Amino acid sequence: MRKGWIVAGVAAGTGLSFVTLLVVGVYIVAGNLANGVGGSGKALAKGAVPAAYQTIVQKWGNLCPAINPALLAAQLYQESGFNPNAKSPAAAEGIAQFIPGTWATHGIDGNGDGVRNVWDPEDAIPSAASYDCQLASYVKDVPGNLTENMLASYNAGSYAVIKYGGVPPYAETRNYVKTITTLEESFAAPVSRVDPSKQAAGAIYYAQKKLGTPYLWGGNGTAAEGGRFDCSGLTKAAYESVGITLPRVANDQYNAGPHPSRDELLPGDLVFFSDDLTDSRAIRHVGIYVGGGYMIDAPRTGAVIRFDPIDTPDYFGATRVTEDGAKALPTTV
Repeated sequence: MRKGWIVAGVAAGTGLSFVTLLVVGVYIVAGNLANGVGGSGKALAKGAVPAAYQTIVQKWGNLCPAINPALLAAQLYQESGFNPNAKSPAAAEGIAQFIPGTWATHGIDGNGDGVRNVWDPEDAIPSAASYDCQLASYVKDVPGNLTENMLASYNAGSYAVIKYGGVPPYAETRNYVKTITTLEESFAAPVSRVDPSKQAAGAIYYAQKKLGTPYLWGGNGTAAEGGRFDCSGLTKAAYESVGITLPRVANDQYNAGPHPSRDELLPGDLVFFSDDLTDSRAIRHVGIYVGGGYMIDAPRTGAVIRFDPIDTPDYFGATRVTEDGAKALPTTV
């Protein structure tokens, strides 16, 4: 939901015709850029890690060659959604989800206060990085990618990685390695233009058909809800219409792919808004970019799905949704 001061923009008259042309243009844009060059670096994307943990993730994410800050951030997000008070049914504890036995062996006093506290991110995050690097040291002579072998060791144990000469042929382990390395791209700041989404045009087409539909808090567009949506319900349904399943809430949708800069936006990108521009977990609104500085969004109670400008003080950033990125997201964080 967005604050009421955001204007309706070009939701009528010639303005609507202008933006509609922009929407249609996504088909041309997607086709022209289908062979574009993508790629990402390993610096953290803007606001991807809550500000309270940014410095510590950046520091400890460079502890050894097998990890980097974006990879460490991906692991923390996968484990707890950056919740320092998380506790799983299996008794895993804290932001890095250490089970007591592993913490007793591998927990370190990261902040030097003389206490190893699994609930303190200043201990738990360094411990997660240290544990990763220790696992990497066990499999450093195994053929293949060191980071993938380290992640496989985290999931299946170093013995299995050594035995099979790389990532073992376990479906769970291979899925874990793919999940974390895919999420890594969602937490890394791109170093060059990222590839356009193949499904962008279809997602926009779906959203465009919903223009004028009244907003409903928590709405998913069901018949029982009169086909109404809230902001993230609309973006979820739009991408679901082209075969991509996004999480239900906006701040998790932010992690469904890499993050183009404002001047690299393409139609179909998800655009996000927040009162805290340092923390993706504080995102409270999302729309679908259509070009020319406008999005289709479901703004707030009392409004309808419409075109709105994106260049407002609460603009946080954007995500170029990918199939693998969406699949890698945890179902609950």
